[in-house]
Amino acid sequence: MKDYSAIIDKRVLELPKVDLHRHLEGSIRLETMVEVVREASLPLPEDIESLRRLVQVVDGDPKEPALFLSKFTNIRLFFHSPEIIQRITVEAVEDAARDQVRYLELRFTPAALAQSGVFDMEDVTRWVIDAAAEAASAHGIEVGLIVSVNRHESLEIAEEAARIAVDHIHNGIVGLDLAGDEVEFPAQPFQSILASAKQAGLGLTIHAGEWTGAENVRHAILELGADRIGHGIRILDDPQVVSLARARGIPFEVSIDSNYLTGGIPSLSAHPLPQMIQAGLQTVLTTDDPSIFGTTLSLEYQHAVDHLGLSLESLKGFVLTAVQAAFLDPLRISQLESEFVSLLWRS
Repeated sequence: MKDYSAIIDKRVLELPKVDLHRHLEGSIRLETMVEVVREASLPLPEDIESLRRLVQVVDGDPKEPALFLSKFTNIRLFFHSPEIIQRITVEAVEDAARDQVRYLELRFTPAALAQSGVFDMEDVTRWVIDAAAEAASAHGIEVGLIVSVNRHESLEIAEEAARIAVDHIHNGIVGLDLAGDEVEFPAQPFQSILASAKQAGLGLTIHAGEWTGAENVRHAILELGADRIGHGIRILDDPQVVSLARARGIPFEVSIDSNYLTGGIPSLSAHPLPQMIQAGLQTVLTTDDPSIFGTTLSLEYQHAVDHLGLSLESLKGFVLTAVQAAFLDPLRISQLESEFVSLLWRS
């Protein structure tokens, strides 16, 4: 990960933060990838700049969903052993803590880590749980884990992943996520799986309105029972869906770099975050896939200031909204809220 400290306001760097939308598979350090390529003789270049083009969105890449999603074809090659899965989990938590993230919800896709059957999804889930707990303790950060399923994968895979998530609901798993290509693959087939997971006590976050219109956000809220929406930047296309989300207090997990680099917006300054706030929507800033996009949560916050004209006080508001939107029990949310109020206004 690049060092952005020189271009980020010291007050932003030091701000205690919450990240509710960070994918483990999109958080692997490039330096770690190079080591793994060499040690495991993966069919990828050992040169760091050549490898970068295959696993990150770089200058010259088309800003489109298909290009972004294609990066995961190479990224999945890295999950070749329990040790590397645990290592990337530890490093992802460590990187968040270094960026002053005090509470992290880290989502991971068991099917991706299991390498389509090389490992058992139950096993990889336990590896992630154990590694995240170890790293959280070592770096003074609280971590909740979200199991993610992809729209393009089978319902059988989704059912198994959801079952595993429910089985570990008292062992660090706090939510279930539906991700993947919303343009080509509908969410409707997953409705019963999501409903069962929610009934069991898991929080639901749905990627919607990222690359398609507000109708997908409406569907995620009304039909799928979403507690939070991943991205959702197209919601402003339909005032009725805006009213629905506002009335229900649905939080939106916004990732400025991600939305720009995958073609959701034409420029950083064109991001609709200010308009979402003006419309009364609950919004939080997140990283999505920090390694793929070369970002940090501090950089996302700095983008909000530099390109969208938001204030430091607005950034503190994002943090508190994120605390309130966390997939935690009400008592823990109340405790965290008190802790963050003290920290934020002392910063």
